[in-house]
Amino acid sequence: MVQAYRADTENTGAGQQPDSRFRALRHRLASDRGIWRRGILLALWSVLLTVIMVFHAEIPNAIGNLGSLTETFLPWFGLLVPFLLLLGLVRRSATAVIALVLPVAVWLNLFGGLLFADKSGTGGDFTVATHNVNAGNPDPAGTAQQVAGSGADVVALQELPSGKVAAYEDALADRYPHHSVQGTVGLWSKYPVTDSSPVDIKLGWTRAMRATVTTPEGPVKVYVAHLPSVRVKLNAGFTANQRDDSADALGEAIAHEPLDRVVLLGDLNGTMNDRSLNAVTAQMRSTQGAAGDGFGFSWPASFPMARIDQIMVRGLEPLASWTLPATDSDHLPIAARVQL
Repeated sequence: MVQAYRADTENTGAGQQPDSRFRALRHRLASDRGIWRRGILLALWSVLLTVIMVFHAEIPNAIGNLGSLTETFLPWFGLLVPFLLLLGLVRRSATAVIALVLPVAVWLNLFGGLLFADKSGTGGDFTVATHNVNAGNPDPAGTAQQVAGSGADVVALQELPSGKVAAYEDALADRYPHHSVQGTVGLWSKYPVTDSSPVDIKLGWTRAMRATVTTPEGPVKVYVAHLPSVRVKLNAGFTANQRDDSADALGEAIAHEPLDRVVLLGDLNGTMNDRSLNAVTAQMRSTQGAAGDGFGFSWPASFPMARIDQIMVRGLEPLASWTLPATDSDHLPIAARVQL
């Protein structure tokens, strides 16, 4: 009888243990008068993070193009939230934890639609692809065939070294009987290509072009561009002045394009958030933003952190946009399907 009584008592105590622990924890938190006073600095960091995301457009570019640098990697600011949450829990600070509601709400407002919504649709009668193939690519033919495997009607390639152009031409000849190469950029098409010419983006050599592609639904002007690279330096910040000047020149050329239907394919070395590309982005739609799934980061290929390769349209309806499998380049190829 004694053993039975002890067993029943022990079982009853074990069943109440989780509830007892919860009550004890609640009691400790309720009696901890410092729970609101601790973590004020962490709460201020949350407020600062919120301010940066809300007012990123007001961050000046005068010093090291800091505004453009912030906008390039703006989606990644969300990673600071779990870090601040962990610190707030370690500090047992209700103030720090509650303050995180602000940056979470702002980040979801800015990027939640990209992260949680697949805007791609069916249909479309014109598929395009673009890829910075990397001048040092060891397998031009394989890379070209991988991009062509997307089934795109038009393929644009950037960073074509003169000594390897023939390899790309040979690899794409069967699928794309029409093509034009201008400087270090090229355009391959299933449909006739006419009026091909360089576009002056103020570099002194050719890294942009335009051509008319005559589709069964009528002509489309296709621009291919590779804007100058940018660098992040401790002593100079975000060195993007040359890229910004080229973006302005490219935007001016597109603005004066007489054809209504325009496609821009290329490596712009900047994201849609970067204000320095406004000359281009203000007059065109990003296929990824309008009809993509997720962020569509394209660079670097080994661990994509930003979408600096872009497909943009004017006078066309984007229906889907996606990244393609990695090649031997340091960029991922991207593709989009639009309605003419």
